[in-house]
Amino acid sequence: MEYAPRAQRRPAAPAAAPGLPPGHDERVRGAHPYAEAGGEPAPDRAEGLPRPRRLPERHTVRDQVLGALRGALLTGELRPGAVYSAPVLAERFGVSATPVREAMQLLAREGAVEAMPNKGFRVAERTSRDLAELAEVRALLEVPVVLRLARTLPPSRWEQLRPLAEAAVAAAALGDRAAYAEADRAFHRALLELSGNRQLVAVADELHRRSQWPVTEDHGHARPGAASVRGISARLIADATQHAALLEALVSGDLATVESLLREHCSGA
Repeated sequence: MEYAPRAQRRPAAPAAAPGLPPGHDERVRGAHPYAEAGGEPAPDRAEGLPRPRRLPERHTVRDQVLGALRGALLTGELRPGAVYSAPVLAERFGVSATPVREAMQLLAREGAVEAMPNKGFRVAERTSRDLAELAEVRALLEVPVVLRLARTLPPSRWEQLRPLAEAAVAAAALGDRAAYAEADRAFHRALLELSGNRQLVAVADELHRRSQWPVTEDHGHARPGAASVRGISARLIADATQHAALLEALVSGDLATVESLLREHCSGA
């Protein structure tokens, strides 16, 4: 009697792991999504393709224009209360109107100018009251932080700020308001960065920048700008030397002098 061959039984599929759908192959859990079963992970699909060309810096021109505009604002070349159009400024800088408009929009966010629809941008006017209010807020932020650091940091950490203080004096000696403004903020940024609080540094730096814009009197006319370079330098040097005096007080642990100098320096912007 002949018998039909017994059918071959297929092995049962392994049970799915808890939380996975039936039929899921446990062997490939965590494997590269394009790997062959039981083999090495497949190469990245982008491999072999040419590297993308490095894109040009889109904001280089804008940033250069922004720096030039900030310098013109600090020196009073762009007069408080005056309205300037992007095309006119673009012709002056020899660039298109787009980077000038972008730079002015950034200055508007900082409060240095105000957008005037269909006209351009109006340079903001600052009063002595504005300056006093900014000084008060800066002192509220900076003084407690620096005093706390003065109680904990060794003298060597303060000495590391010496080159920044010297750079500020050098800029002041040239009578260059824009260069001194940058050097002054660089010193204070480095001072506050010792706290490790990035948000504090960003907020304080923005307040510091706002406090550096030219101050106008209540009647809207800018303060006299015909002072000699020697007179400007003397005022800037007096302000810059406070950095060195502050470092000396920090190194010696004289907290009373630290607080007094820092409050005075903030009020002088």
